[in-house]
Amino acid sequence: MVSLAGGLPAAELYPIAEIQAAAQRALAKHGTAALEYGPVEGLPALRALIAQRISTETGGLFSSANVMLTTGAMQGLDLIGKVLLDEGDTIVAQSPTYLGALDAWRPRMPVYKKLDWTAPDTDALRTCKFAYAVPNYSNPTGVLVGQVCRSALLNDVLESGTWLVEDDPYRSLQFEGDPGPTILERYVAEHPGPYNGPIIYLGTVSKTLVPGLRVGWIVAESNIIQALALAKMSTDLSSSMFTQAVAFELLEAGFDKVHAQTIAPVYRERRDALCHEAALRLSPWFEWEIPVGGMFVWMRAKGNAINTDELYQFALDENVAFVPSSVFDFSGEDCFGMRLNFTRNSPALLREGIERLERAIRKYVSR
Repeated sequence: MVSLAGGLPAAELYPIAEIQAAAQRALAKHGTAALEYGPVEGLPALRALIAQRISTETGGLFSSANVMLTTGAMQGLDLIGKVLLDEGDTIVAQSPTYLGALDAWRPRMPVYKKLDWTAPDTDALRTCKFAYAVPNYSNPTGVLVGQVCRSALLNDVLESGTWLVEDDPYRSLQFEGDPGPTILERYVAEHPGPYNGPIIYLGTVSKTLVPGLRVGWIVAESNIIQALALAKMSTDLSSSMFTQAVAFELLEAGFDKVHAQTIAPVYRERRDALCHEAALRLSPWFEWEIPVGGMFVWMRAKGNAINTDELYQFALDENVAFVPSSVFDFSGEDCFGMRLNFTRNSPALLREGIERLERAIRKYVSR
């Protein structure tokens, strides 16, 4: 099986030696404290470091009171649902959207309204509990949302008085150009002083370092952090102090930024290999844009001629996997697209996967 379905980094690029050294430093520095239960909000030193980083990156004033550490950014999404959502509440979200977010909030049975980046719906925002957006190299589409659209959404969020959840796991995986300011940064530029805004910002080391550390964070105004901490207390008491201490050693040294610059050229090469092979083999049936960062290529069937839910079984028969678009749709009705991942496999395997996918498509259309 050649899997183009996952959303995983390249395991052969994991910085094992650096993590091993960081673990030794963490144990030497923290001793048994790194192996205990810890504060539900997370390791104080790492919270302070994240606050300092966000302050430097945005020009704002953030303190540890604005930061809570989580077991990956995924736990952050779950906790936001527990704190902000009641059954049947409305979420305004980009569509297609991240499957993990849909899964995290599914138990609350929310109602979704589509976020239109070019013309946000202020009336919908007024009646929703929060808006959800992944502006940088979004999962699943790989799209980099422009700054004009970010400003429009921010203005409408401020006008409507709702929360905005800005999920930002892929920002460092940039291949061409710079993604520009986050929405949080745009808000801070217009509202100086200690942070007390409506944006709930999520980050993680899973894409820039390794997912196995399970270290993510939420940056928000302090009252929301306190409410999220109460919800987290009943979930896991505390996340791993050990992995947070290891992450602190790596982030304090700036290694995550160095490593991102190391892996980005490799991912760019793999993106190019997938897109080049797809242009040769899949273009009669699908169209796509080449992403300028992130981990995914989003393909749409021309004229909705191919149902990718049905195509999926043909692909499995050819020993290749992708993710059908229906799982990223609020209603599950969009069956004419697919997400392909390029970060996990070598260029040779990516080319083999696309060749197998072409065979699957040909069998599907000639059935």
